[in-house]
Amino acid sequence: MRYLIISDIHANLAAFEAVLDSAGDFDKIWCLGDLVGYGPDPNECIAKLQQFDHLCVAGNHDWAVLERLDLEDFNPDAQTASRWTQAQLTPDNCTFLQSLPTTLIEEGLTLVHGSPRQPVWEYVLYPSVALPNFSYFGTQFCFIGHTHVPLIYRLVLQEFGEFCELIQPPLNGPIPLGEKRLIINPGSVGQPRDGDSRASYAILDLEHRTIEYRRIPYPVEETQQRMEKVNLPARLISRLSFGW
Repeated sequence: MRYLIISDIHANLAAFEAVLDSAGDFDKIWCLGDLVGYGPDPNECIAKLQQFDHLCVAGNHDWAVLERLDLEDFNPDAQTASRWTQAQLTPDNCTFLQSLPTTLIEEGLTLVHGSPRQPVWEYVLYPSVALPNFSYFGTQFCFIGHTHVPLIYRLVLQEFGEFCELIQPPLNGPIPLGEKRLIINPGSVGQPRDGDSRASYAILDLEHRTIEYRRIPYPVEETQQRMEKVNLPARLISRLSFGW
């Protein structure tokens, strides 16, 4: 089975379509949350995901538009975008977001948005945060999103204890998954934050036990023009050009 692993689409249809066009053959999509928020196409992105066999977990922005999180915990631009998204979502798409679980176990793998310890909200940005999170899932691999940065954390056991190794995965070539436990982040489709504006995603091949990281350019200006048209915050528009 080949899985398209995506996260943090953030209502960016142009980026999502570019990923789908470049991904090649796959059997199913695993989406790690934050379908909506920030971007101009929330209904369209939900509809596009539903065209495919998929699994999806809830992200913090998905919960924000449902008022399951306090918007005061978000920065002002995110609050504005969330309120705009609330006004746009169809009843059916609200129901879809409400149905998303916070954690899934599929094919013996764990799927969350933030972290296995705090599935909706915690940012796993450093090995020091990743290390204790290995105690919160029982599978060999856990897939996360939320940080918008493509990374792999590997648990290494030594005679005097254990530590977490940070791996910056190379692009466009299969990486053997190996036998160690991993926390895997495919990066963000719709709002990368690693200084690379291209959409980020991964292909998981369970038959060959490999994962392949990919980046694909998309028409950023198309998304930006749509955001400008509906008066979304200027900072959210400009950051797409820089991948930050």
